[in-house]
Amino acid sequence: MLTDKRIVVTGGTGSLGKVLVRRLLSGELGKPRSIVVFSRDEAKQHEMRLAYQSSRAATDEVIYRNFEQLLQFQIGDVRDYHRVSAMLSNADVVFNAAALKQVPSCEYFPFEAVQTNIGGAQNIVQAIRENKLAVEIVVGISTDKACKPVNVMGMTKAIQERILVQANMDCPNTRYICVRYGNVLASRGSVIPLFHEQIRNGGPVTITTRDMTRFLLSLDKAVDTIFAALRHANRGDTFIPRVPSARVIDIAKVLIGDRPIKTKITGIRPGEKIHEILVSEEEAHRTAERGDYYVIMPMTPELRSSAGIVRTLEREYSSADNVMTKVELHKLLKKYKLLVEHKSALEQELLA
Repeated sequence: MLTDKRIVVTGGTGSLGKVLVRRLLSGELGKPRSIVVFSRDEAKQHEMRLAYQSSRAATDEVIYRNFEQLLQFQIGDVRDYHRVSAMLSNADVVFNAAALKQVPSCEYFPFEAVQTNIGGAQNIVQAIRENKLAVEIVVGISTDKACKPVNVMGMTKAIQERILVQANMDCPNTRYICVRYGNVLASRGSVIPLFHEQIRNGGPVTITTRDMTRFLLSLDKAVDTIFAALRHANRGDTFIPRVPSARVIDIAKVLIGDRPIKTKITGIRPGEKIHEILVSEEEAHRTAERGDYYVIMPMTPELRSSAGIVRTLEREYSSADNVMTKVELHKLLKKYKLLVEHKSALEQELLA
């Protein structure tokens, strides 16, 4: 599907971007002609470039033939329309992973979030439309916080989704699609690395509220969702992974294990929800099941398709649904090697 395609990954040095680039290089969707990592952080680009150059001996994961031409790094910012236009002039497929995503930061600097999360998406659409660029597919990376948003990060991501979906009406030769998912395990700035650091320092482990739940998925599952959308999404569709959720306090307890470390309730931070939602009740009536995913069809009837509907959701899809037990959560964290080296009572119980 991506054989001989020229790919641009905005925000390609982020947690998701790096895994996405690795998977694109693996050739599982075909061998691209080029992959451009487009971001504004030269230090992260340099670190990523060196990491690939030093691992040339490994031939299974990365295509090394014509390496320098295949994987490229370009400094730039999605806020800069002219730079975006130049970057997309030779692109076939664009993955827009550039974002301001820290909830508190976006609350304190809301217009910065607007310029990146909304302005960046608009620059991509405007560059393609005004310059009649031959971009075939644009994939927007969104978040559960965009669903019934209560914080700036979610609000800006929700508008990004609408900008990209509506662009299908203005750019008939480009397929604009989105993916939306919840908390990524151990991504930069997420709760698990924070808990690890607090445990290493002897605690306390800070919990905002005992009732808080979050969807959990791995970075590779996030990329699986992107690839599923790439293969199967119709114009304007938003793909949602069907994943488990957990109580944040249970995550803390499983990571702490038998250690004599206390937890501390600190209260909800600015812009936080108790439960996240991936599909709202309004979206449920235009949501279909496709394999391991829910697919939200566009709000605008001009773009909506009835193809591939198995059944629609009857209610919203919330992180308060299907909450894992501590044993299930332990198995999940162990699978992704996220447990701190220590045999907890729960682990001993599982091994008994």
